[in-house]
Amino acid sequence: MKIIVVGCGRVGAAVVKQLSREGHDISIIDMNSTVVTDISNNYDVMGVVGNGASHALQVEAGIEAADLLVAATDSDELNLLCCLIAKKAGGCNTIARVRSPIYNEEIGFLKEELGLSLTVNPEFAAATEIARVLRVPSAVHIETFAKGRVEIVKVRIPEGSILEGCPLSQIQKKTGAEVLISTVERDDHVEIPNGSFVLQAGDVISIVASKQNTRDFVSRIGLKSRRVRDCMIIGGGKIAFYLAQQLIESGIRVKIIDRDRDRCEELSDQLPKATIIHAEAANQAILREEGVTDCEAFVTLTGMDEENIFLSMFAQNVSKAKVITKVDRTGFDDIIKRLELGTIIHPKSITADNIVRYVRALQNSIGSNVESLYKIIDNKVEALEFLIQKDSPIIGIPLADLRVKPGVLIACINRGGRIMIPNGNTTIHEKDSVVVVTTHLGFGDIRDILR
Repeated sequence: MKIIVVGCGRVGAAVVKQLSREGHDISIIDMNSTVVTDISNNYDVMGVVGNGASHALQVEAGIEAADLLVAATDSDELNLLCCLIAKKAGGCNTIARVRSPIYNEEIGFLKEELGLSLTVNPEFAAATEIARVLRVPSAVHIETFAKGRVEIVKVRIPEGSILEGCPLSQIQKKTGAEVLISTVERDDHVEIPNGSFVLQAGDVISIVASKQNTRDFVSRIGLKSRRVRDCMIIGGGKIAFYLAQQLIESGIRVKIIDRDRDRCEELSDQLPKATIIHAEAANQAILREEGVTDCEAFVTLTGMDEENIFLSMFAQNVSKAKVITKVDRTGFDDIIKRLELGTIIHPKSITADNIVRYVRALQNSIGSNVESLYKIIDNKVEALEFLIQKDSPIIGIPLADLRVKPGVLIACINRGGRIMIPNGNTTIHEKDSVVVVTTHLGFGDIRDILR
């Protein structure tokens, strides 16, 4: 596909990186000539320097032949204007990055009036992901499929768990919960395991199950399954605002600490049910005074990765809280993972994943549609949800007889709202929603799983 990306900051660069890896023809537009040069050289894309809202610049970047324009600058208004011009000039699909809480409340109106295909809000998406994890605090990460009916939940097997030394074929007998273990991360190795695979303490497993079965499974293997009752948030930016809104609606008590007095006053007006503290969170005495040792969840959302990391490490040392750490830069992922900072949130990567998911659905063939796409393990394992249509070649064939590629697991089937963990005798029907976990990156159609 021919794709134009306007704005190549962290979000735009992450989008270019993922889409170029999948072989799309990409042009970029950015005001910063150094950024354009660097990204053009790194990803072999065409670069144009200037204002992306200029019709002439969009034409130079190829808007008349483009299939999609992604506007990801730091300005909501500029992004919306870029998309409007692209729609008029090229008639292509458009995606706008829209971050403001004001516009977020009117997003349906904006999409309809401006003809937007999709809007993405990194802060809102990050807040939603954090809120989802706090519902099952023992989870490292949670993604949902089948309109929320199916979850892929990452948990770390604790010492002394009933899963320690257990082969996968005995999981249901041991736990009594209908779940499927789709991936196992052990040290730096990732595997889609078979029934003979033996689990160890410290393994990070991804389980596929319904919400109820997820809670039952987590509880029976010796982890906390009850959602948190209170949360301390460090930093009062947009993510904190969106997160506090969602947690308060769920009945969770929220305390936000921020060093900016004006921002604290804004949050007090916007979030009357939250406790807003004007203080320097890097001061350990203040954190102790505000209850860090007793809180059930601790989320670091400041604008500095280093501060977030150090504060999370402190919280882990002095409390039993579920710790969630926001990290914007991804260049030191391997080192950060070794620090075991609880759940790591990358807002820019979440946004890029949402855009790639849309692109996959836009380009895929007739046999089926990519409904959802999640990267379970960055650059190693993806989980995709396909809607099966009548011409699909996998309909009516027992899974044991399907010639599926190595590194592919059919993890779950949603049949009219009934969630099924399949076995070798299971067959797939038209209109089923099928979740596939695979080490092959870039699948766009259900046919891709076959040899």
